[in-house]
Amino acid sequence: MTLKARIQEDMKSAMRAGEKDRLANIRMLMAAIKQREVDERIELDDAQVLSVIDKMVKQRRESITQFKAGGRADLVAKEEAEMGLLSAYLPAPLSDAELEVLVSEAIAATGAASIKDMGKVMAAIKAKAAGRADMGALGARIKARLSA
Repeated sequence: MTLKARIQEDMKSAMRAGEKDRLANIRMLMAAIKQREVDERIELDDAQVLSVIDKMVKQRRESITQFKAGGRADLVAKEEAEMGLLSAYLPAPLSDAELEVLVSEAIAATGAASIKDMGKVMAAIKAKAAGRADMGALGARIKARLSA
């Protein structure tokens, strides 16, 4: 079963169970997926659906930071609930040890020697770590390794 089909099945089960909040969040996710399909005139595969979900989770993280700064606990709770639902569709995050191995392998495979080669290393890692690691933090880790 594809990820998109799983999301559709979850939407149906939320409808049957009368879970209004969960249903609204899943519909929002389906709308984002459908929007990208219409914009690009393609049928999204699992990797592309994961990138949509990852983008939405990142937006929630940024919103939570802003709402905490503004003292809006009610909106923080809402965003955290949405982020929890979206995160359920993402694969398990990579551990620090797994990230170190990925970075080391990518640096060795690309022959990166300086910070100028960071783009090559990021491109090599991106497919393997998509949806499973914070790319910003991963970029900082690569930068630190290449600067040393």
